[in-house]
Formats: sequence, structure tokens, C-alpha cells
Amino acid sequence: MVRDRRVGRDRRDRRVVRDSRMRRQGSRRQVLPCYSDKVIDQLPLITVLALCLVAFAAGWVDSVVGGGGIIQMPALMIGLPVETPVATIAGTNKIAAMAGTATAAATYLTKVRISWPTTIVTMLTAYGGSSLGSHLVQYLPRTAFSPIIVVVVAVIGVYTWRKPQLGQVTALKHVGTAHWLLAGLLGIVVGLWDGVVGPGTGVFFAIGFVVILGYGFLEATAMTKLANLATNVAAIVVLGISGHILWAVGGCMAVCNLSGGFIGARMAIRLGNSFIRRVFLVAVVIVEAKLIYDTTLLFV
Repeated sequence: MVRDRRVGRDRRDRRVVRDSRMRRQGSRRQVLPCYSDKVIDQLPLITVLALCLVAFAAGWVDSVVGGGGIIQMPALMIGLPVETPVATIAGTNKIAAMAGTATAAATYLTKVRISWPTTIVTMLTAYGGSSLGSHLVQYLPRTAFSPIIVVVVAVIGVYTWRKPQLGQVTALKHVGTAHWLLAGLLGIVVGLWDGVVGPGTGVFFAIGFVVILGYGFLEATAMTKLANLATNVAAIVVLGISGHILWAVGGCMAVCNLSGGFIGARMAIRLGNSFIRRVFLVAVVIVEAKLIYDTTLLFV
């Protein structure tokens, strides 16, 4: 009888172990599909990871010379569903860009001395221009000014290439009222561009600070980060209020853009004006190619 009880107990123990294993296997079968279908703002996890990698590269480029939006915006247009409004793509792009720009600006300011009065004037007018552009984007036809921008960027790129000493040192071209008017005009015009179109804003600010006002590339890049930060904040306020931002996707991309911006800014500070000039010329070529492509599509 003792033996029978022992055999029965062994059988019950085996059933308990078997049932426990089956429950664990069943729970795995339920969890794994759920994990594989993980989504953020209705996007598959693999898509969000790809966008984050692009955001890192965009943050690096943007922190060195500007123009990270040329990389980041097309990636969002590809990665987000086709029915996503353009305003939502732009708003999500701004969240990521602002994080990288703020980090790069903070990094530059620890090592580079800038002209704060000029920077503040440009930031204030850039904020106003970007706010206006974000409101007017649905009314202004891009065909009105895209061809002009194509020509202007091409001329400035060739001019910078033919002038190797341009931007190597700060040599202001204007003083007094002319300087302040040009700094304010730079902020308004580039701010409008940022609100209406977006990509290329950093490059245009750098062009203005170096070619029009006469700052060296390193100082101009630091000032560009602050001006660009103002335009990003303005666009986020306008687009955020209207609900055109994917906050979760934008937040993930922001972390990566921030990392790229930090690394890029430190490289630019260490390698100086010559390095920034080379990256600047490459960025101008890419911006020009993108503008020509977009303008061609408008008229074809």
C-alpha cells in the first residue's frame, strides 16, 4: 500500500510538471507574436529603428554645417504611411531636429565665442519668420520661389569654392545699422523658408552668416544652431497646437538625433574651419541637387 501511494504521488508530480511546462509554452506562444507586432505610433518597430538610424546621421550632418533635414525629411516621407499629412511629417521632423540642434548649440557654446547681439536679433526674426511660414505653408505655392533658391544656392556654392579663405576667419563685412538690418533680414527670410519648406535651413543660415555678414565658419555654425533652434521651436508650437506631430516616433528619433549632434559638434570644434568648409561644400551640392529635383517635379 505504501508503494502504491508513492507511485500515485510520483504520477501527480509528473502531471504537475507537465502542466506547468505546457502553461509556460502557451504563454510564450501568446507573448512572442505580441512582441513581434510591436508598434510605435502605428509604425512597426523595425521602421522606427530605421528612422532612428537616419536621425543619428542627420544630427551629425546638421551639427557640423546644417542640412540634416535633407536626410531626415525624405526618410520620414518613406517610412510613414502614404496618407500621412505633410504637416505631420514636418512636425515630427522638427521634434527630432530640435533635440539635436539644442545639443549641438550647447556643445558649441562651451568652446566657441559668438556675437550674442547678432545671434539674438537673428533668432527673434527667425522665430517670427518660421511662425509665419508655418501658417502660410498651405497658401503659398512653392513654384513661386523654388527656381530662385536653386540659382542662389548654386551661385553661393561656386563663390565659396572659388574663395578658399572665405570663412577661415571672422572679418565682418558690415557695421552699424547695415549689419543689424542684414542679420534681421537673414532671420526672416531663412525662417520663412524653414516654415514653408524646411530642409536646408541650417545651410542657408550658415551661408548668410559667412557670405553676407562675414563670420568664420566655426562661429557661424555655432550661431546657426541657435537661429535654427528658434525656427524649430516656432514650427513645433504651430504644428503641435494643430495636432500635427507623432510624439512617440519623434521622441525616439530625437534621442538619436541628439547623439549625432553631440558627436558632430565635438568633431567640428576639434577640426576647425577647414573641416567645416569641406563639409559645407558637400552639403551645398546635396542641397542643390535636392532643390533641382524638387523644382523639376513642380514643373514637369
